Amino acid sequence: MKNLLFSVVAVVLLAGPVAAQTVASTPPVTRTELYELVLKDGSRVFGTIESETDGEVVVRTQAGAVITARRADVASLRLASGRIERGEFLHSDRHRTRLFFAPTARSLKRGEVSFGVFQFIAPFVQVGVTDRISVGGGTPLLFGFEDWERPFWFTPKVQVVNTPNVQGAVGLLHVFDVSGDGAGIAYGVGTIGNSDNAFTGGAGLTYAGDSRGWVVMGGAEGRISRGMKLMTENYVWQNGEGIVSGGIRFLGDRLSADLALAVPVGVGEFYAFPVINFVYVF
Repeated sequence: MKNLLFSVVAVVLLAGPVAAQTVASTPPVTRTELYELVLKDGSRVFGTIESETDGEVVVRTQAGAVITARRADVASLRLASGRIERGEFLHSDRHRTRLFFAPTARSLKRGEVSFGVFQFIAPFVQVGVTDRISVGGGTPLLFGFEDWERPFWFTPKVQVVNTPNVQGAVGLLHVFDVSGDGAGIAYGVGTIGNSDNAFTGGAGLTYAGDSRGWVVMGGAEGRISRGMKLMTENYVWQNGEGIVSGGIRFLGDRLSADLALAVPVGVGEFYAFPVINFVYVF
């Protein structure tokens, strides 16, 4: 298990119609947050709620149009995860708690669940216990291990600083098997910026048996369009070796996909390998 942590990280990296009808059975309610209104005919509108009753909902779009929809025609009405910019709705990056693999200092909200598969073989599940505390884990989608040799990972994280543009967190990636062998990284990480453009840096203490070491990580993300971010994630280990990577995150409402290239440095030869990840946030 001495090299179990490095092996796991290496596997992850390598490997309805709208109507104008008024029904007022209860007093109307006005809200100022941005909402997403979806009608049963597939129409989708983003705006603020002018009024809301048991029989209808009235939405004002960012362009100033007022739309009245009957409750019977509404498929869903929920707070929008994103913003309007230059007349276009931009989904937020729900996969905000990680870069390609390394954690950011952002936290899941209470009750949110992030499920990801890295390099098609390494699944992660992370659950927001509170707005600042999350726990998760996983095991490789590989077979052939002896029962006591199958590795599992446990990934608790606690956010200790949370301001609009600065977050800080501490956490643990602990890898173990049934026999009791284990290795891992205890880390601290900070993120500076907003949900679209930010820098993340961190440092960790690695451990495996009696062996100790350190690793430093630096990464960044920058949004270039409605559905795309440019990202980079880079490491340096105690022995001077490391990994540099860069690529694209494709953004959906809840599903995101990463496509990147990673290049080991300090290993005496040049080669690159793809990084492919998928994450869905419930």
